[in-house]
Amino acid sequence: MKIICLIALLAFFLTGCYYDKAELTYPANISATCDTTAVKYSVDILSIMSANCYSCHSGTAVSGGGIILDTYTGLKAFANNGQLLNSVLQNGNVPAMPLGGSILSSCDQNKIRAWINNGTPNN
Repeated sequence: MKIICLIALLAFFLTGCYYDKAELTYPANISATCDTTAVKYSVDILSIMSANCYSCHSGTAVSGGGIILDTYTGLKAFANNGQLLNSVLQNGNVPAMPLGGSILSSCDQNKIRAWINNGTPNN
């Protein structure tokens, strides 16, 4: 009888410690969402371009095939003709970018797509 009580008590304590709210306990483990509802050129697009494109496609870069993307006017031209999005999607329609680098995250791709779909505002 003591063994049955001990097993029941042990089972109670082991199951009583279960907590099923991982997002509250371990918030770093929950993947962040990608907000594309209010993409801004000055915040979102510039940071993506700076981190991934300017080493080759800026006014001071020696490589990049003469494509300069560190100004709004330069970037807008490539966004409007479809080359920017096709490059970062790496869909085979134009050379895949960033050259020699890993493909942009789906969040960054979606932010660029949203910015283009909103008319490439200079905001």
